[in-house]
Formats: sequence, C-alpha cells, structure tokens
Amino acid sequence: MTDNSYTGPMSTAFELQRDAVKQGQQAFERSLDFQRRMNRAMLDGVETQEETQRTGVEFARDGIHAYLDAVETMTTPGMGSRGVREMRRSVDEGFDNLLDAHEEAFETTSEGMERSVDEYDEFSEAYLDALEAQIEALLEAHEDVQERTITTMQESLEQYERFQSEMEGQADEMNEAFEQQAEQFRETFEKQLEQYREQVDRMQEQVDELQRRTEADGE
Repeated sequence: MTDNSYTGPMSTAFELQRDAVKQGQQAFERSLDFQRRMNRAMLDGVETQEETQRTGVEFARDGIHAYLDAVETMTTPGMGSRGVREMRRSVDEGFDNLLDAHEEAFETTSEGMERSVDEYDEFSEAYLDALEAQIEALLEAHEDVQERTITTMQESLEQYERFQSEMEGQADEMNEAFEQQAEQFRETFEKQLEQYREQVDRMQEQVDELQRRTEADGE
C-alpha cells in the first residue's frame, strides 16, 4: 500500500501553488476595480465643482442686482433710472456670457474625462477576461502536472515497496531518481509561474500608463 506521507505533502504543495496564483489574480482584479472607482469619483467631482462654481457666479450676480436695487430706490424717479436699467442689462449680459463659457468649458472637460474613463473601463475589462483565460489554462495544466506527478510517484513507491526486500541496495538510487523528478517539476512550474508574473507586470504597466493618460486628460 502506498504511503501517503510522500504523496500527501506533494498534493498540499500543488494546492498552495494554485492558491498563490489565484490570490495574485484576485489582487490584480481588486487593483483595477479600485482604479475604476477612483476614476468615476474624479468624474463626479468635476460635476460637483461645476455646480459649486456656477452657484458662486450666480450668487455674485444676485449681489450686484441687490446693489443696483438699492441704488434705484435712492434715485429720483425718471432721473438715473435709465442708467441703472442699462447697468442691470449690461451686468446680465456679462454674467450670461460668463455662465455660458463656464458651462462650455466644463462640458468639454467632462466629456474628455468620461471618454478616458470609459476607455479605461473597456481596457481593464478586456485585460481581466484575457487574464482569467490564461490563469484558467495555467491552473488546468498545473492540475494535469500534479495528477501525472502523483501517479508516477505512487507507481514508483508501489514498485519500490514490492521489491524493497530484493532491491535493498538500490534504495539510494531510487531516492535520487525521485528527487530529480521532483526537482524537474519544480523548475518547470517555477518557469511557468515566472512567465505568468512577467505578463501580469506588463499588464499592470499598461494599466498604469492608461491611468496616467486619464489623469492628464482630467487636468
């Protein structure tokens, strides 16, 4: 009967490696989601800033109108009223032009930022889909390697157990062969894992570059 003291730790090691890959994927997804929420918050902040500034402009216009009202009450009817009306009309025209320019400027800024945010959302969604597909393929390959490795190990151990009494002198050779096989697997998986990490790093660099462009558009 095969001793699980050999295969058990190996199975655990395989599962820990898969968990590490999944945790890396989840961390990357959280990073993208956080950045998306930050972009949306920044876009909402522009709209709030527009409303605040517009309210300030309208408040200033109301203050000037109140001043002109006071001047008009102190003016003799028919004398100076015309001048006050002209000033009031001039003030209204000036503030209307200012509010129109203000609205146009913020609309242009908001549209540009919204396009950038939408592009970032599309970009990150595409990357997440690609990353998920690649990780799924990696984990499937990893499970296949685990199954073949454990099967080979079990067969080797069973054979070793059957012939242990007759092959006492070859125990060291069997152990060395097993260790070489385990080392070859470790090197192969570490190489695959390093390639996966490099690809995630490249994805993160492109995400950061798009974010910098998004922030630049916002300025």
